Amino acid sequence: MSQSTQLPQTSQLNELSTLELAQALMQRLSISPDDWHRLKSNRNSRANEQVAAAIVYLLKNQPQEAQARLEQAVGWLDRSISAPPCPTHGKS
Repeated sequence: MSQSTQLPQTSQLNELSTLELAQALMQRLSISPDDWHRLKSNRNSRANEQVAAAIVYLLKNQPQEAQARLEQAVGWLDRSISAPPCPTHGKS
């Protein structure tokens, strides 16, 4: 396993709460503003960020919000939704 893909030591992970771990995953999988145009239509990237957000909402005992994110993730995967046009393009 390469250095960049190795997991931190178990003791380091144990210092974090489950919610903190989920929030770190959500932050890692969120598309940054710098990558937005490149990844806005990437179905796996969009589904990843939605599933990570759903986990955070579940851990915060907000099942309706979690379900909405999971439905978004499924929509990306089954191609029933797509990225809206960029709001800053096409304005006069």
